Amino acid sequence: MGFKEKAADTLGTVAYKITNQKYIMAIKKAFVVLMPVIITGAFAVLVANMIMSPENGLAYFEMFSFLADYQPIMKSIQYATLNFLTIGAVFLIGIELGRINGHKSLFPGILAMMSFISVIPTTVELLVNDSPQLVTDVLARQFTDPKSLFLGMIIAIVSVEIYSKLESIDKLKIKMPESVPSNVATSFSALIPSIITVTIIATAGFAFHQLTGMHLYEAVYNLVQKPLENVMQGLPGILILMFVAQSFWIIGIHGNQMVKPIREPLLLASITANMTAFQEGKEIPNIITMPFWDVYMSIGGSGVTIGLLIAIFIASRREEMRSIAKLSIGPGLFNINEPVIFGIPVMLNPLMAIPFIITPLVTGTIGYFATVTGFAGKAVVMVPWTTPPIINAWLSTAGSMGAVITQMICIAVSALIYLPFVILSNRNREQTAE
Repeated sequence: MGFKEKAADTLGTVAYKITNQKYIMAIKKAFVVLMPVIITGAFAVLVANMIMSPENGLAYFEMFSFLADYQPIMKSIQYATLNFLTIGAVFLIGIELGRINGHKSLFPGILAMMSFISVIPTTVELLVNDSPQLVTDVLARQFTDPKSLFLGMIIAIVSVEIYSKLESIDKLKIKMPESVPSNVATSFSALIPSIITVTIIATAGFAFHQLTGMHLYEAVYNLVQKPLENVMQGLPGILILMFVAQSFWIIGIHGNQMVKPIREPLLLASITANMTAFQEGKEIPNIITMPFWDVYMSIGGSGVTIGLLIAIFIASRREEMRSIAKLSIGPGLFNINEPVIFGIPVMLNPLMAIPFIITPLVTGTIGYFATVTGFAGKAVVMVPWTTPPIINAWLSTAGSMGAVITQMICIAVSALIYLPFVILSNRNREQTAE
């Protein structure tokens, strides 16, 4: 076995272990289920601001001014979705991890949610007529929106693991007579383990606050989530993450799935913060978001392979490549490019591996600087990743033509990067034929 085969085999083994790690699996599955929630919230933000807003939407014009009366509908949808993202994530991670641990019911999700709420403050201080007032028995938004996402993920995992260990201890189970229905017996069997679990989590949260003067939320956000968000908001951070994803694609492993547990919580949190700021008319805080990844670094699919398709149509003299490109252009317009990756192939192809890795790094850099300079608008709407190019740039930035032009420049640059390698593949085939 050669060095290349050994390296691919080693990376494949590592990738398999990572993707099949139960906490990674639970988080990935939870965020897949959450995606419609995020997109629903994004739809509400888009309609509320681009259609129903009397300041900068369609309702600005007198003949459509009646639309402003219905703006509260969209705002209520946004509140119900984006402002409760962490609650949904905790519940779903609890369910998924519970299933992996052998629990068939939805109770682990409820347990995770109870445990999470038990460690977050329910008393907040508000200024009322310039006087501070304590309001009790409420959940502040920062504890239910993506700012508390990492705490929620940690609590969900820890609580379900504690519960699973306790639930396996026979002495802690309340056994009911055989005449009792199975669902009732199961509920009583879980009673003592669930009480102990929530008590342990709540006590840990209380003790931490007493010893440090900080709530767990503050500690996790400041020590874990915020530093990761800062790294990801810098250009080097997102380029490194993309480089890792592309490297896994080259050896035949789905690169996006490999980086998803890191990418999703951070980039979805950043686009959610942008959507909230956009809805409230505040300055948009984040450049790097989930739509940024899709609009500038994954045009036509991973590796910006829309550029490869264009390069093939321009310069390829290989009939099989042109045939694959013709079959791939339809899916490619919806950012689905497995036919290209496995048909050309890009996978395990040293020649095509170079532009496949380099191109999204270049286009991401172009998109970043276009946004930093203000030429392209920041993303403020989460759109489905299958939204075609140009349309996704326009929608995600709420109509920024600078973003549309920047994406078109990225497509042209991607074709120029792939072009020499397509020409080189012609020469390689001719030499092989001779």
